[in-house]
Amino acid sequence: MKIDEVISKYVPSRRQKELLMLFSLAWMLDAAGVMLMTFTLGSITKEWNLTAVQASSIASSTFMGMLVGALTSGFVADMLGRKLAMNMYLAFTVIFTVLNGTAQTPLLFGVLRFLSGVGYGGLMPSVNTYLSESIAIKVRGRYLVLLEASWAIGSILIGWYAVTLGTRFGWRSVYYVLAAGALLFIPFLLLPESPKFAYIKRGKDGLEKVLRVKVKEDIEPVEKRSVPVAALLEKAYIKRTVMVWVSWFVVSFVYYGLFIWLPKFFASTGISEARSLWYSFFMMLAQLPGYLSAAYFIEKIGRKASLAIYFFGTAAAALGFSLVNETASLVTMGLITSFFCLGVWGLVYAYTPELFPTAFRGTANGSAGVMARIAGITAPYFTAVFAGKENIFAALVWFALFATVAAIFVLMWGVETKGEATG
Repeated sequence: MKIDEVISKYVPSRRQKELLMLFSLAWMLDAAGVMLMTFTLGSITKEWNLTAVQASSIASSTFMGMLVGALTSGFVADMLGRKLAMNMYLAFTVIFTVLNGTAQTPLLFGVLRFLSGVGYGGLMPSVNTYLSESIAIKVRGRYLVLLEASWAIGSILIGWYAVTLGTRFGWRSVYYVLAAGALLFIPFLLLPESPKFAYIKRGKDGLEKVLRVKVKEDIEPVEKRSVPVAALLEKAYIKRTVMVWVSWFVVSFVYYGLFIWLPKFFASTGISEARSLWYSFFMMLAQLPGYLSAAYFIEKIGRKASLAIYFFGTAAAALGFSLVNETASLVTMGLITSFFCLGVWGLVYAYTPELFPTAFRGTANGSAGVMARIAGITAPYFTAVFAGKENIFAALVWFALFATVAAIFVLMWGVETKGEATG
């Protein structure tokens, strides 16, 4: 019996749901941490009288930290364990985000923001890997998309706090509120190791200790690797690795290139600042149905087809967004773009861990996160070039082109993993 089949048989569905709920809270915490700058940078800039360059540097420090977190998470998760990785990056996330609220200088704030980013960038792939190795094959895709859907909830919740209570208690309180994330240490520390990782490191005895049951069946050995990074580029995996890297880079590039500048897109057409913020908020709300629809189609028509369709949908919507100028049409196309783009996010998070063996799945997730972080750092500057030329909507044409290229890569080199054991 394969290890995936053992997990499907011996991990109760209730336990799988509990893990999904727990990790969704961690995902919301990560989303809230990343989105903090969107709602506080203006106040920070005014308080410290920052120049545009200084403000941009502080904002970029988060993504630089996330890049480091993504780079290190694969090594930590594969070498030292999924549980240790999750707790370590959770500590970075909570501690340094809260300390951001105490910073008295821009330099200290930027350093703390970088360290917070290490937590954000490392926690997500670590959690994703643990959950993918602890749930049944038949629900794995749906659960991983639902996990990613909690990003939208975290973003919406921190946005609500920032524009309501945050305006009353000050921008620092928005950072202090993430201290609530410390409550996650209790269940995180009580978690056993991932079943698959326990089996790789300690064999059947280790697996039985984690599952707390006696496994009667013989279990097929899981492939082990001594050089995880090199394994991603071997002949058997290089095509899917490139496909994954392209997919993650493109969806992150489109997302951050669009959403960070979203109010500017609306304002450039003459819409007031207040209305621009509201329309931007509506687009954030459209993320939820995008995620939920992806969670349905990933099990209905498969991973490869769903991802290609949502990439093509993103391309078509972005192109349509660039061609309209009437308010109702702008909002409509913006909502559709948000729907498909965030559907892609959910799909790539679910699809990626299924494409690689347990031995270097953490490294694969981490490398994908690296591509997303690089895109997150560069995309805002890309859009800024067009904003400076008073032609910001031209950036959307490029986003449509990039999404189309990603869809083609998925169709060419994607492998269907629906219902398949990952090994």
